[in-house]
Amino acid sequence: MANEIYYIGGNDEHGINPPTPGKRTPIMPGLDRQIYENEFNNAAKNYFLEACLRQGFSVYDVKPEDYDISITERVRRINRQNLTALVTFAYNAFGEDFNNTSGVEVYYSPTNVDAEQSRVLANDVYQRIIQGTSQNGRGVKTLDVGVLSSVNCPSTLIEAGFMTNLREAQLMINPLFQIEVGEETCHGVCDFLGVSYIPRDNLSNYPLLRQGSNNNFVFLLQFILNQNGANLNVDGIFGSQTLSAVRTFQQNNGLSVDGIVGPNTWKTLLFLPPYPTLRQGNSGVYVTFLQQLLESNLIPVGGIDGIFGSRTLSAVRTFQENNGLSVDGIVGPNTWNALTQNVGD
Repeated sequence: MANEIYYIGGNDEHGINPPTPGKRTPIMPGLDRQIYENEFNNAAKNYFLEACLRQGFSVYDVKPEDYDISITERVRRINRQNLTALVTFAYNAFGEDFNNTSGVEVYYSPTNVDAEQSRVLANDVYQRIIQGTSQNGRGVKTLDVGVLSSVNCPSTLIEAGFMTNLREAQLMINPLFQIEVGEETCHGVCDFLGVSYIPRDNLSNYPLLRQGSNNNFVFLLQFILNQNGANLNVDGIFGSQTLSAVRTFQQNNGLSVDGIVGPNTWKTLLFLPPYPTLRQGNSGVYVTFLQQLLESNLIPVGGIDGIFGSRTLSAVRTFQENNGLSVDGIVGPNTWNALTQNVGD
């Protein structure tokens, strides 16, 4: 694909296993736990890389580990790649308790080897994020940290919200917000590169894939399958191991187990609407999506495991009662609409 000339890096700040000290919210009401910054950073980075793969870009995951990596090591990794551009995902804080400070800030370094291009990149990303999400814009600013100042490519860092603002802390674990930040960031990178952006939610953009396929969408397929428990070499070649992973995914999600990635499999991989009706006993990625949405509404589900058990049933009923819905524990169109409204835009 023509866009393969672009090599885009994604970096997520801090770690989750073990969590980086201090990089977390206050105790979340309802959930009775703190949300770690990297719960957002890592997810947004992955959605960003997925979006870049869909554009036909080559991508580089600076920090695939779930634990923290020193800035020195990350800069070393980055500078060996000769990237076209780098984006780092982070989340802000102000004080130690919940307060009203809110909004998104995007940074670049005036001491970067290509400071002007970094400024343009930061501005393009910022404009897309404030247009595409409900976040208050706090501006494009300068900052001298290694992943901005010491790398050999245009670089920007996004502080997508404040973890010390209760609403924005909830957004940290909302998959729709994570997706929207990743997508809008990719859209800004496309603006920076002067290429057309291919949106996520149009299934006609995704080709039919089967064993023997060899293109950038196979990279995307393999990347998403790995996020769902596979352990594939992301090489863009649809071989026997990818076929097995596709069949496992299809079986786990109630799809026709044919090993062919068509519209229904793509829709489920991306958990796109229309959302299926869910009830106790269901499992799969849509249940995972449901559980994440419930927890972002401060209703615990007892663990994000993709299984609609008794704790998820209780959480659904609580959400329905809180939102004036029929309390039947079944997630149909009305419950889905209430769960997904007013998140990203």
